[in-house]
Amino acid sequence: MGIKQEINPVVWIVDDDASIRWVLETALEDKPYVVKVFESPLHALKALDSQPPTVVVSDVRMPDMDGLTFMEAIHEKDKKIPVIIMTAHADLNTAVKSFQSKAFEYLPKPFDIDEAIGLVDRAVKRRLSGGVSRGKRLLKAEKQPLNIIGVAPAMQEVFRILGRVAQLDVTVLINGETGTGKELVAQALHELSPRADAPFVALNTAAIPRDLLESELFGHEKGSFTGAHSQRIGRFEEANGGTLFLDEIGDMPVDLQTRLLRVLNDGVFYRVGGRTPVTTDVRIVAATHQNMAQLVRDGKFREDLLYRLNIIRIKVPALRERQEDIPLLLRFYMEKEARALGLEEKALSPKVEQFLSSLPWPGNVRQLKSLCTWLTIMAPDKTVQMEDLPLELKHPTETQSVDVGSDQWEQGLQQWSEQFLQSGREGLHTCAEAMFEKVLINAALKASHNHRQKAAILLGWGRNTLTRKIQSLGLED
Repeated sequence: MGIKQEINPVVWIVDDDASIRWVLETALEDKPYVVKVFESPLHALKALDSQPPTVVVSDVRMPDMDGLTFMEAIHEKDKKIPVIIMTAHADLNTAVKSFQSKAFEYLPKPFDIDEAIGLVDRAVKRRLSGGVSRGKRLLKAEKQPLNIIGVAPAMQEVFRILGRVAQLDVTVLINGETGTGKELVAQALHELSPRADAPFVALNTAAIPRDLLESELFGHEKGSFTGAHSQRIGRFEEANGGTLFLDEIGDMPVDLQTRLLRVLNDGVFYRVGGRTPVTTDVRIVAATHQNMAQLVRDGKFREDLLYRLNIIRIKVPALRERQEDIPLLLRFYMEKEARALGLEEKALSPKVEQFLSSLPWPGNVRQLKSLCTWLTIMAPDKTVQMEDLPLELKHPTETQSVDVGSDQWEQGLQQWSEQFLQSGREGLHTCAEAMFEKVLINAALKASHNHRQKAAILLGWGRNTLTRKIQSLGLED
């Protein structure tokens, strides 16, 4: 027998931060909800019998009880109550544990208020329609995820998707530049899945010659071609029951794409030169640094295969898109490399850390890790100073060219400002700021293909801020 609900849906906001409670309560004022706020999960639990909620929005880290334990207490009373988990200390572990505990959704702080209210609306509809909480406990709930580090908004989105899909047996396509850590994300998907005890098999399709790739994937029978002196099983058979990671999938020859599509659809294939069908049960995780839609337009990749691979897409951001994560990564890899090499761990001086955080890092995390190895070996003292850095970092050609462009831009702005003031007009800053923001907004919208949430992330704003700016600057069209 279910708990009787009030006429209007009841939304609980549970957070020890008064500002968060106020923001959410104020944002929900125009909604047909009864909003109740609690600064403590213990206070909320006391009201559970007398004022049961339709939806709960809860923080994770609170003094007297953590949000995940609180959610379990709620679900002991009624498993169908959707709980939205918020956290300002988001990491992959928190995201995964949230969904293991059957959270309705995971909302990292700082959040976009429209997104938060939209989640509450969805949760209310789910509850009133009688839907149960989504999610399924992992077979190995105690298994710890890999160390994927990030506090940047773009990484929070990666964590959210990982937490949602790792436990589901769906195909995933990972996009990202070389060196961003796509294989680490693929390994996390495997280790957090019910397939974790089965093999994780990785294959870089760009690193193997065309003539050998088919055999690598599907295996071959003895005598099927020159040099095939014995039967060999391929990666599909090696990964049976587990996960097959196909890196740089965009470089796979078109004829092999056809065979791959058949295996994905039927779970059956033939070894090279074989006549006996082989059945396999693998989860495919693919990765690429290329624009797959462009490859399809160019006739280099099958459109139907892309649809089959791109069921869930994870975009791993470039390091320059998550600069706030650079100090965390530097400290992590300085410690890790020292431990791996058996050397004394070295610390970066504040000036070095600030300088390295400002670099573009074209090689992404892979380049940063290599630098940490170099510094661990080569820096003479325990604290790394600017003079200890490699010369190519302190005087990069690419950085010099960017600086020249920046000077030219500033010179143009200077000339425009002088002409503006010479004309006798006033409001220099107001006019320049509007022009400046128009350029940046248009660039971000173009880069995100007019996806406002993604454009806001590129600009470093919340979606509400971007919407307000677009309206005030007359950019609606």
